[in-house]
Amino acid sequence: MTTSPASKRVKTSPPLIGTHNGHFHADEALAVYMLRLLPAYTPSTLLRTRDPALLSTCHTVVDVGGEYDPSQNRYDHHQRTFDTTFPQKQTKLSSAGLVYLHFGKAIIAQRTGLDPESESVDTLWRKLYNEFIEAIDANDNGISVYPSSETAKLEKRFNDGGITLSSLVSDLNHDFSVAVPPADDSATTATNNHDPLNPPPPPPSQPSAAAAAPDLQAAEDTRFLSASTLMGTTFLRKLHGYHTSWLPARAVVLKAYESRFQNDPLGRILVFREPTPWKDHLYTFESSSSPPPNNNNNKNANGEDLQAHKVLYVLYPESADAGAKWRIQAVPVSKDSFESRKPLPEAWRGVRDVELCAKSGVEGCV
Repeated sequence: MTTSPASKRVKTSPPLIGTHNGHFHADEALAVYMLRLLPAYTPSTLLRTRDPALLSTCHTVVDVGGEYDPSQNRYDHHQRTFDTTFPQKQTKLSSAGLVYLHFGKAIIAQRTGLDPESESVDTLWRKLYNEFIEAIDANDNGISVYPSSETAKLEKRFNDGGITLSSLVSDLNHDFSVAVPPADDSATTATNNHDPLNPPPPPPSQPSAAAAAPDLQAAEDTRFLSASTLMGTTFLRKLHGYHTSWLPARAVVLKAYESRFQNDPLGRILVFREPTPWKDHLYTFESSSSPPPNNNNNKNANGEDLQAHKVLYVLYPESADAGAKWRIQAVPVSKDSFESRKPLPEAWRGVRDVELCAKSGVEGCV
C-alpha cells in the first residue's frame, strides 16, 4: 500500500515594490513607507529603476510607469489624462495620495486597532489627508497654496522654503561624500584632508566610472530609504497624535461647545475642566453649527442672532491637578492666525490674582 507524499508548503516571494531611480521626492518616499506598514508588504523588497522590463516584474509600482490601475497595483500620476483627487478635494493626487486613497484606511486600522469600517477611521483618514497628505500632493504637482493672482505682489519677509519636509527630502538627493578634486595641487591642505565636505582627490587606483556605478546607485538607494523613513515616521507621529489626542478631544470640545450658553448668554466663552486641544474642533463645529439646544428660533431673549456671535475666549486649567491655576486664551480669527477675534486689553496681559483685579475692576480674579 502506497501513500501519497505529504503536501509541501508553497513558498511565496515577498512582494516587490518598484519606483524610479534618480532624483527622488517626498511623495514616492512616503508612498513606499506607507505600503510597508501593511502586513502584506512588510517583508517587501524595493527596486528603483525606470526600465519598463524590470518594472513589469514588480508586484506594485509607484510614481513611475505611466499607469494608474489599482487592479494591477500601478500608482503613477504623471499621465497627461490623470485627474484623480481625494473625495471632496480638488488637489490632484501624487503617488503618496494614490497609495493613501487606496490603503489609508487599512493602514490607520492596522496602526490603531480600530474597525476599518468605523466612523473613527473615516474621520482620521480625512483628517490626515487634509492636514498632511494633501500638501505633499500639491507640492509634487506644482500647485500653490494660494492663486498666483493673489500673491503676485506679495513679498516674503523671510525664506521659509528650507524648513518643509519636501525640502528636507530634496536635500537627501545630494551625496556630499562624492570626491571633489581641488582646483590645483596647492589647494590641497592638511585641513582639507580632514574636511568631510571637501575630501582629498581619489587615488589613482580608483575604479572606473562603470565599475563605480553600482556603488553610486546603492548609495542613492540608501539616501532614498532615509527620505522614506523621514516621511514615514512623520506620518506615524501625526497619526498617533490624531488618534490618541485629537480624536478623543472631539467629544470633549463638542460638549463644551453645546453648553457654552451656560457661561455667557451669547455663547462667547468656552470652558474646559482639563487641558484640551480645542482649536481644530472649535472651527469645525462653528462652520457646521446648528442652533443651540432648546432654542428653535436661534435667538436670545433680546432677539439677537446667537449664531452671529462666535466664541471669543477659552478658559481651561493648566493641568488636571486639583487647585491648578486657570488660563484664558483669546480665540484666533482662524486656525493658523496670530490675530485674535477680540484680544484681551493689553493692561490685563500677563497678570493675575489681586493685580488683575486692580487693573480689570473685577473682583475674584485668579
